[in-house]
Formats: sequence, structure tokens, C-alpha cells
Amino acid sequence: MIVIMSAGSTRQDIEAVQTHLSQRGLQGHINPGTERNVIGVLGEIYPELQNELEFMQGVSEVLRVTKPYKLASKEFASGPTVVEIGEAKVRIGAGNFIVFAGPCAVESEEQVLATADAVKESGAQVLRGGAFKPRSSPYSFRGMGEDGLKLLANARDATGMPIITEVMAPGDVDLVASYADVLQIGARNMQNFSLLDEAGAVPKPVMLKRGFAATYEDWLLSTEYLMAAGNRQVILCERGIRTFETFTRNTMDLNAIPAIHILNHLPVVSDPSHGTGTWPLVTPLAVASAAVGADGLIIEVHPNPSEAKSDGAQSLTFKNFATMMSQVEAVRGALAEA
Repeated sequence: MIVIMSAGSTRQDIEAVQTHLSQRGLQGHINPGTERNVIGVLGEIYPELQNELEFMQGVSEVLRVTKPYKLASKEFASGPTVVEIGEAKVRIGAGNFIVFAGPCAVESEEQVLATADAVKESGAQVLRGGAFKPRSSPYSFRGMGEDGLKLLANARDATGMPIITEVMAPGDVDLVASYADVLQIGARNMQNFSLLDEAGAVPKPVMLKRGFAATYEDWLLSTEYLMAAGNRQVILCERGIRTFETFTRNTMDLNAIPAIHILNHLPVVSDPSHGTGTWPLVTPLAVASAAVGADGLIIEVHPNPSEAKSDGAQSLTFKNFATMMSQVEAVRGALAEA
């Protein structure tokens, strides 16, 4: 259920609604807007509640939300959510398109700084890099840990680019949040609900990647965990799903981008690096993602992909990344003129 407040409603009117809900064991989550304020009602709704709320001062309309995800549903917001990243206040959503780019894993100071400089020169706005790496094999390189976080922070200081990095465990959330501007929750952890609760309590944006075999509803319900914990600065990321095809690492689900925009109000980013797993396909799928309405891209870039300790096969060289960026901008420019 959502409560739509009238344009002339006061703070006292909103507080009265929230008090009414609290006294009945319900939670009221307010989503402020430029034209209206919306209060999402969470908890066990009883039949008389709608009439009670409709007669309260400042209430314009009360609507039932049939979707199991309430705060992430499109009805909860007055328009697309815009997420601001870092002190630079890089904006994504509602027409603001950004590119996150950098190495899959942080390997050295030289590697991170060279990559940060190159992707920034080509137009990326946020530096990505893994300090804690979830790997299928326990014998693969699993990241530098806090030392990797420090190298990312140094690169931010040198370039001015905000940083995004993955957090894997609830106990690491505070540590990673002390360095990162955006917390990334990977596909393997999309339904790690303890991790979602902890990340949702942090006042920094969170990027939530879709799980290998998750439906759109599964994905949005995981988003609901973050939002119910208090975090409204959430970015969704489509990174491909598991199918019977073996030529690519995953199957890139381009349907997800416009579909999720229909279902929810949060920005949606595409990850064609993981979505394909092979670098020659990254640029075509990045261009296609922009064409179907992605709010951004997250791309793996490495100075020497053949020597990368993680995911070299899907990493772009600096030159290939620059080519990809020019093609993406060309497509977005053509759509803007259409």
C-alpha cells in the first residue's frame, strides 16, 4: 500500500500518517518528491486501513500495491530515481548515463593508476576494481583485500574518480564502505540476505547484480531488502544469466533493461563483460545495452588482459575501451536526435 500526500500537505500531516501506521504495527517509508510525497506502507495490511488513511489530513490518495516488492515498485516513486555517487556527485538515472570501468581485480598500484587514467580520458566517470574477489576455484587469485582498497582510494585521490568495489561478507561492509563510494553486491550474493541487510544500513549507494538464475521478481525482492533497511540509493545491474549456451560465459539478457525500467524506478546498469565473458562481444553488447535504455555500463579494462590475474578474457585494452566509448556515444547521440 502507498499513501500519496497532496501537494499542500505539511510535515505535521506526514508525521500524523506515520504515527498512525506505527501505532498499528506498520512501517511508513517516505519517498520525498518535487511534486508529491509518497509513503510506502510495510507490514500486514488490514481491510479498514485504506479508509482510515484516506480521511486523514493532507492525504490525496491511498493505493494498494499488489507487487511483493513495495519500495522498489514504480508506484512508490514520483519518477525515476537519480543516484549520486561520491563527493563529485556523479549522477546516474533519469537520463544521466555513466560508465564504470577498471580492472576486474586490483593487482598493483601501477596497474590501477594506469587504468584509471586511461578510462577517465576515454570518458568513464567511476573507477571499478575488485579488492575482494569471489572465485569459483579456491586456488584462483582472490584479491588483495584491504591493501587493494587502499590502492583504489589512492587512484581516486589521483584522478578524482569515485570508486566502486565488491563486498562479499556482512562483516566486511563497514571496512569496504570506509573506502568505497559505491558498494557492489555480486551475482553470487544477490540473495545473501544478511549481507543485503548490512549494506542497506550504509549511507552509500549500492549496486546489486542479478543472480545467475534469478527472475526479475527475485532480483527486485533482493532490492527490497536493501531499501527496507533504509538505503534508497540502489543501482541494479544486469550481468547475464546461465543458459545452455557454452560459447559465451553467460547469456546477456537485454530484455531485462527495459523490463526492469517498467517494473521499478531505480537506475539499471549493464555489465557486458560478465554478460559475454569474451572481449570481442563486449563492445557490441555495450552498444546494444545503450540502445535499449541502460542508465550506464560497467566494463572491465586492463593494461595487458593476457596477463590479468582475473577475467582477462573479457577485459578490454585501453584502445578497445576508447573505441567502445565512441560507439556507445554515437548510438546515444542518434537516439537523442530521433
